[in-house]
Amino acid sequence: MNALLRAAAALLVAVSAASAFAGTACSDKPLDAVTFTRAMTLAERTVQALDRSGAQVVLIARAGQDLSKYGLRFSHMAYAVRRGDTWTVLHELNDCGTAASSLFDEGLGRFFLDDMHAFETRIVLPSPPVQARLAAMLASDLPLRLHEARYNMLAFPFSTAYQNSNQWVLETWAAAMAEEAPAGRSEAQAWLKYAGYRPITVEVDAMTRLGARLTRANIAFDDQPFERRMAGHIDTVTVDSVVRFVRMRDGRSTVVDVGLPE
Repeated sequence: MNALLRAAAALLVAVSAASAFAGTACSDKPLDAVTFTRAMTLAERTVQALDRSGAQVVLIARAGQDLSKYGLRFSHMAYAVRRGDTWTVLHELNDCGTAASSLFDEGLGRFFLDDMHAFETRIVLPSPPVQARLAAMLASDLPLRLHEARYNMLAFPFSTAYQNSNQWVLETWAAAMAEEAPAGRSEAQAWLKYAGYRPITVEVDAMTRLGARLTRANIAFDDQPFERRMAGHIDTVTVDSVVRFVRMRDGRSTVVDVGLPE
């Protein structure tokens, strides 16, 4: 057993007795050994890919939910930052299906234990100049200043009423790339609109919207433009839209996929 798996064994003891993880619906489903082993194996392979890349800061996504009906594979994006010989994940997580979120700083093993739909990850390797800008941004107070605790899984990209996890990554990326650091989320969103960011639209009919709003604290639609909302067109920040935009703005960035067999 290598060092990563030895360290993970202690983590299994800690988390297997817990009823929930941040960013999930807080179910009582116990963590089984197969799931744990696959998560740690994916973490190990991801670390190897990151080490080979020579990167210091990357964007990393996981497949935490089945979004295939929307034509999407990956659901959640974060930053991974090299700190000495280890990699740390920085991201926003919904607090157990509530209407709130928090920022987390955790290891890759924990990142892949969060109720995965598929054991796959997508890594975006920015160009060295962009990595330097991201490192400076992440070392500043911008990640906290651009975090909105009011969480909405389908948050509209150009509203400050709510925020979803991918939106926090997108807005902080914008803050790193803008000539002047934005004073707040409105300025970051204005830069994104000017720079050509385009969200992905999902179709959600009226009955589905009503059911989601009544039963899910972490879903809202009142930040969406009225006419598009009434037509069932919901614009939101997804992993796919972030990757597309980042690669458009940083032509030297590359993508690496890591996964386990089904």
